[in-house]
Amino acid sequence: MGYAVVMGEALVDLLETEREGELIYRQAIGGAPLNVSVGATRLGGDVRYVGALSNDILGDRLATFLRAAGVGIGGVKRVGVPTTLAVTTFEGAEPTFTFYGEPPSYALLTPGDLDTAEIAGADVLYTGSICLLREPFRDAARAAWQVPGPLRVFDPNIRPTLLPDAAAVTRNRELVEEFFATADLVKLSSADAVVLYDGAGPAAAAEHIRGLGAKAVVVTCGAQGAYVAAPDGTAMLPAPKVDAIDATGAGDSVMGALIRRLLSGGFPAGLAGWQDCTRFALAVAGLVCERNGGATAMPTGDELTARWGALI
Repeated sequence: MGYAVVMGEALVDLLETEREGELIYRQAIGGAPLNVSVGATRLGGDVRYVGALSNDILGDRLATFLRAAGVGIGGVKRVGVPTTLAVTTFEGAEPTFTFYGEPPSYALLTPGDLDTAEIAGADVLYTGSICLLREPFRDAARAAWQVPGPLRVFDPNIRPTLLPDAAAVTRNRELVEEFFATADLVKLSSADAVVLYDGAGPAAAAEHIRGLGAKAVVVTCGAQGAYVAAPDGTAMLPAPKVDAIDATGAGDSVMGALIRRLLSGGFPAGLAGWQDCTRFALAVAGLVCERNGGATAMPTGDELTARWGALI
């Protein structure tokens, strides 16, 4: 089994909660790409994280967490700005994020910071999420995307609080479609599809993205499951029934699980293979939703088996 390179943001989530009648914020390691790297690693994958971390105490905690999780951090650049914070509020189990920190600590990776030989040798390259909204990271992601060799997987991970008007949505759509066009796999949420494509449902969004050039598309639909569009057909898969307490990181766990399957089995030949991969990923996400969310919620293979039976 080869390895994956995961590029993108790492930050600290401040999760709103209540304790003894008082509203407080619980600190948690976060950032969608960091969650993806930890999720795939805990499932047995070999993952190298590439991104910028602050040289402050929170950046140290992020680096220590990644190292302890088994994620390779040789591609990490340490930078002299404070760690970005994401204040996270909830409606039920669903999170909303507001970001603090200028310039964002996660956006300071440059094309010159990349180890192109490591990227070329990878089986899978992931990028996406909010880091693409800022330079110089955007140029770094574009440069990595052009390196031949790995399967290219992408998640737009839309955050409406960072898109204040229609013009910003349009710019972001044009940006992510640049990556969609040459992606082997695009994973997005039904909420992402609504923002990007003016209320489009999963099927319409997936058809459009495949039409741009993406080989396969998985649209997560929360408790309803996921819609899968492969070269030879489509399917809607149900999610396992869980008692969700926090959906933070659930979508990232789906991507981490899909990357893990790509590492072990390669690119699925058709819809049946994608359905198998996506059922596995939905089981991972279900377990994540039963825990306090974020990177610490990402399960191991043994935890999955204990919860759902033999899945891998």
